[in-house]
Amino acid sequence: MNIKLTARNTTVRDSFKDSLDKKLSKLDRFFDDSAVSTVTVAHESGRETVEITIKSGGMFFRAEKTTNDRLDSLDAVVDALFRQIVKNKSKLEKRLRHSAFEPGYDDDFIGTHSTYDVVRSKRFAIKPMDVEEAILQMNLIGHSFYMFRNMDGGEVCVVYKRKDGSYGLIEPEEA
Repeated sequence: MNIKLTARNTTVRDSFKDSLDKKLSKLDRFFDDSAVSTVTVAHESGRETVEITIKSGGMFFRAEKTTNDRLDSLDAVVDALFRQIVKNKSKLEKRLRHSAFEPGYDDDFIGTHSTYDVVRSKRFAIKPMDVEEAILQMNLIGHSFYMFRNMDGGEVCVVYKRKDGSYGLIEPEEA
């Protein structure tokens, strides 16, 4: 797995890089060599945030944790990623490395749910609008996301409100 490390408002020591390599090596058995792991380490107000995003074969795995200690954040993020992968084992077996789920993985992390229950379904017309109008509509209805058809390209997009109060846009990408 290729690792890209980014630091915000901090510097990263070699000892942390070594710990990062060691922790992410636990996840190597799930991914082939083309997998890319993007690690962002940030220091804000005396708190350490570690965010890891792994991209492999069109799939994304992401976890983020903020604690007082950078190594504790790293441990928590890697554990969360491991749980995500193992919990969704039955859905991911076809896309991840074939030998990833042979005996030897930790059975404690497997969730009891093998399927997801959809408890509510909605249908609505998707109107063409620009991003600013979509954000306004999202705020008016009080949701944290809003799906719309982008006037510029005609594709279906989603705007969403981020934890920090800013907004994000999800656009489709050609495969």
